[in-house]
Amino acid sequence: MKIYINGNVFELPYSTEPTDIDRVISKALPASQQQQSFALALNGDFVGRDDYRKTYVNDNDSIDLLFPIVGG
Repeated sequence: MKIYINGNVFELPYSTEPTDIDRVISKALPASQQQQSFALALNGDFVGRDDYRKTYVNDNDSIDLLFPIVGG
């Protein structure tokens, strides 16, 4: 399955079961980034962290991850 994360192509292995956002994050982000706070949008719609395991991605979906910037 091919999805886009912040505009970059990310290939997920084929699976017979639906792929949720939680799984995508565990495959796409390093552990250090997974622990950080971030906002996520799937195809332009905000998805709250509590809904990651209930929200599924499809081929060619787009995920935007926004990390806060600290500093002045």
